[in-house]
Amino acid sequence: MQETLEDLGYKVYSQVLNTKDYGIPQNRERIYIVAFLDHTVDFNFPEKKELTTTIHHYLDEEVSENFYYNGKPLYEKIKDDVVSKDTVYQWRRQYVRENKNNVCPTLTANMGTGGHNVPIIKDDRGIRKLTPQECVKFQGFSEKFQFPKDLALSHRYKQAGNSVTVSVIESIAQEIKNVL
Repeated sequence: MQETLEDLGYKVYSQVLNTKDYGIPQNRERIYIVAFLDHTVDFNFPEKKELTTTIHHYLDEEVSENFYYNGKPLYEKIKDDVVSKDTVYQWRRQYVRENKNNVCPTLTANMGTGGHNVPIIKDDRGIRKLTPQECVKFQGFSEKFQFPKDLALSHRYKQAGNSVTVSVIESIAQEIKNVL
């Protein structure tokens, strides 16, 4: 891709950035590409920011029972592994993976389509999966963000998992603005 952009006359900058380095506790590494036709532009990707929030800043207090595994068949498979209220775990079809760096694991588009990569937490009411609304908050969307009312849960998870993180894009956009 970079070679094609350069062949078209662009000056290309690319870098892998992680969401957790831009204010949101999610481990989400993605490559970002910025290109300019003006070769006099000297672009730098934004500096990392200190992470000052925890997963608890993005979790809702009131969550429907539908998101809880308590009393459901999966509960017996995960109850002994999901032990900390300060960790977001992932159900990986056959086992629970603990995210030991105290951030949310990478949200994926398939987390609402059959149980793979589902981020799960333990709270005072039991063990549950993250809600789609919590997932978009882990992508940096405002608390006011609303999905269309008729959008299925699986599609809400898919949209959250396919999204870019708002704070990363805002930081890149600010650096672009600075050089223009």
